[in-house]
Formats: sequence, C-alpha cells, structure tokens
Amino acid sequence: MTDPTLDEAGSFFKLNENMTETKLKGPAKIPEGLVDIVLLSHDHHFDNLDNAGRSFLTRAGVVLTTKSGAKRLGANSIGLAPGECREFQIPAGGSLFITATAARHGPAGIEPITGEVIGFHLSIENEIRQSLYITGDTVYYNEIEKLAEQINPSYVFIFAGAARPRGPFNLTMSTNDALDTAAAFKNAIIVPVHAEGWSHYTENNDNLREAFNILGIGHRLILLEPGIPTKLFN
Repeated sequence: MTDPTLDEAGSFFKLNENMTETKLKGPAKIPEGLVDIVLLSHDHHFDNLDNAGRSFLTRAGVVLTTKSGAKRLGANSIGLAPGECREFQIPAGGSLFITATAARHGPAGIEPITGEVIGFHLSIENEIRQSLYITGDTVYYNEIEKLAEQINPSYVFIFAGAARPRGPFNLTMSTNDALDTAAAFKNAIIVPVHAEGWSHYTENNDNLREAFNILGIGHRLILLEPGIPTKLFN
C-alpha cells in the first residue's frame, strides 16, 4: 500500500492561516486484512498521510519512508535514502527488493519548504522477474531521467494532479511531466495515482487521458477504478 489517505470526504488540512486543503473524495477501499508493507513517500502532508491513514500504519507489518519521516513516526517505520534497498521474502518463493528513489516535491529550491520525499522501485525476483516504479510526490526532473537509464519497469505509478497548494508552481506531476515520464520509460505503462480527490489538485485523470491520446500513446495509460482490483502482471 502506498501513501494511505483514509479519511472521509470533507476532511481538511490547514497548511497555514491562509491556505486549507480539503479532501473531496473518501477512500476507495480500506483493507481489512494485514498489509505487509506501506510505502510512504513522506509523512508530513495530509494528502499522503491523513488522520485515518496514520492510525492505519500501526496495522502494517513495516512502513518504508524517508529518514526524517521514520524518526517522526517511530514504531514499525524504516527510513531509506535514495539508493538504499530492503529485501523481503515472498511466501510463494523468491524475493521482493524495494529501493528508494530520488524525488523532488516541486521546482528546484523547494526542498526547504516541502521537505524530504522519496519514491520506490520494486523488483520481484523469482521464476519471472518483474519490476515497477512508484514515483512518490515529485515533478519530472533530471534525477528521474537518470533513473530511467538504470531501470526498466513494466509499470510506472506517477503521483499526478499538478498539485498547487501554495504558489504558481506544481508540487506533483502535471500532464507534461507525465508525458516526459512516459518518454523516459519507453517500455512502461503509466498508471496515475494521487491525481484526484483534493482541492489543491489542478489537473485530473481526464486531462491525462486527453494528453496521452493527442500524442497517440493512449494505450500506454491505465486509469484505475477506485476500489476495483486491476491485474497488472500476467
């Protein structure tokens, strides 16, 4: 599970005395059983970890997040810096390797304001080797371009929505960033998440669908249905 926001619609996060982020949609589905691993891009923004999501972390086996986030969360959390990896055994056989990836939560110079964030590269190694990449809260920038030269995931989960909570700049991927990511990861299917449901998102899945179709790559975009399982690997 990644970045659990499980509060109902109407909840809000007061960024400061002038800015409030409101949740427009409730959670698609709250898992009933054990979640072995939570991948948390960062813990300090409510559209990545809200009140119910924070409570849910105590039910997870382990929480992988940033170094600073692990210090704040404690308990079952493990902090990773970009490039650091953890191995987990798969019950059916083989290993799952999770490597933290670089992320930048907005334009260059934004780091002191938005704080530390990471993404995740998941590689399954058994009879069939598969991998996917979860960008976390980031825009497209040179570190993602470098990453595309090192890994070849089948799926890239992008944190989209072109979030604009505090100024005339994006803190998450816009349609342009999504298209650049698709161009960098030439063999990957793009799966938008973190793209709808909060008041500070300025784009949505319809924008992404239109942009990908105009460029003739609509077949490389999967839009998930909330609460409906989607099979990825055959």
